[in-house]
Amino acid sequence: MFKRLFCVLILCHGLGLPWAFSQTLSDEEQAKNVVLFLIDDLGWKDLGCQGSDYYQTPNIDRLAKRGARFTNAYAACAVCSPTRAAVLTGKAPARLLLTEWLPSGRWNPHAKLHSGRYLKSLPVEEVTLAEKLRDAGYQTAHVGKWHLGEDDFSSPIHHGFDFNAGGNPHGAPGNYFFPYNGNWLVPSTGQRINWNVFSDGSEGEYLTDRLTDEAIDFIAENHDEKFFLHFAHYGVHTPLQAKPAMVKKYRELPKESQQGNPIYAAMVESIDESVGRVVETLQDLGIRDRTCIIFASDNGGFYKATNNAPLRANKGAYYEGGIRVPLIIDWPGTIENGCVIDQPVISMDLYPTCLAMTGVPLCPEQHLDGVSLHTLLDGSQKGFKRSLFWHYPHYNQHPSSFPSSVVRNGDWKLIQTFDPEGVELYHLGDDLGEKKSVAKEYPEITSRLMTELNQWRSEVGAETMRPNPNYDPSKLEKKR
Repeated sequence: MFKRLFCVLILCHGLGLPWAFSQTLSDEEQAKNVVLFLIDDLGWKDLGCQGSDYYQTPNIDRLAKRGARFTNAYAACAVCSPTRAAVLTGKAPARLLLTEWLPSGRWNPHAKLHSGRYLKSLPVEEVTLAEKLRDAGYQTAHVGKWHLGEDDFSSPIHHGFDFNAGGNPHGAPGNYFFPYNGNWLVPSTGQRINWNVFSDGSEGEYLTDRLTDEAIDFIAENHDEKFFLHFAHYGVHTPLQAKPAMVKKYRELPKESQQGNPIYAAMVESIDESVGRVVETLQDLGIRDRTCIIFASDNGGFYKATNNAPLRANKGAYYEGGIRVPLIIDWPGTIENGCVIDQPVISMDLYPTCLAMTGVPLCPEQHLDGVSLHTLLDGSQKGFKRSLFWHYPHYNQHPSSFPSSVVRNGDWKLIQTFDPEGVELYHLGDDLGEKKSVAKEYPEITSRLMTELNQWRSEVGAETMRPNPNYDPSKLEKKR
């Protein structure tokens, strides 16, 4: 059992819930190492253990059989950068003023002025999970996608990572095959930029495999030390590119059995192979049983790549298909094999959970919006009451996406839309696919959740949408 020592206790607004705390564990209970896989754009049902008969993920499925699988896990945002910031800081994107993928979105007025301008980045004043663990004696590595700021100001090295392989300001690789060159249009600027993830490599080298090589090298070099590996794969984000032999296998399957694009399916399989190689390395080095492995996604599946049914919509949207994601946690010696947890959880919870696993305390007066999931994982608690919130005051090119705020409380989920203005209410227990809003049928619940949402936005200092003074509907009609 845990030796409970509450270092920091901050109450959830209106609920009396301990939002952020760390605990001291015995040496036997602590996880010595943490490997956090953060997959890009992986849909909620895109794994075998999540119910897919199409995607082949035996290694990830084995993680679920050995650990805990969360069926109501959520990304902090329906797009990538805000979720990544939430994982590393334990704070809601709205509190960070980072609610859109970078470099889109608004300038952060609280960020440090650099070269005469305010950078859009992960705020440097935040104490990241990597910084906390590094200060506690951990070797720290970031491998893969960063997408949280510019190289000369806000790279992984600036945020607590001793080692960075492949992390840069861009949200996707130029190419998944060496030489990884890209020429992409940035919609927010209208400019094309060229970049690659690695300047070296071999002909035919596949990025997912190369990143796995880098991760394995880090583990091998530090297996005698405590380490934290933040393995943020670029896959399965666009461009959809995969190994031809794998693609061929999925293309040959009957059309009616194909849940998504065969190229995407092959990309998912490569991610699964990566997980298997990392686990095998941990086993070969004799450190598997003292390493916690977390597997998560940063948002829902991309609509051109996979079918998110029975969930509605896709990446970029605040229906379930855009924000409900896979989450698996394997904590050796603590979790009952194959347990399934239905408690709604969110990206910010991973920060305090990792601290609880490793016995690392919070900084004095440090605030987190997440809660530790350790009592769910060790079985000492079956669930807890709280609401989950999202705030996205932006337009987006993804289907079914619109500026909105969201609150989920129990099975009730309310979506307030800003343009067009409206309120939708769904009971996910009865209507997982969010097919019919019942806001008019349940005015008291709608009002209560709206009050709770307004209070939360005020508490975190969420940005509000303001009318565009340059908006001219007549010009819009002419353009059409």
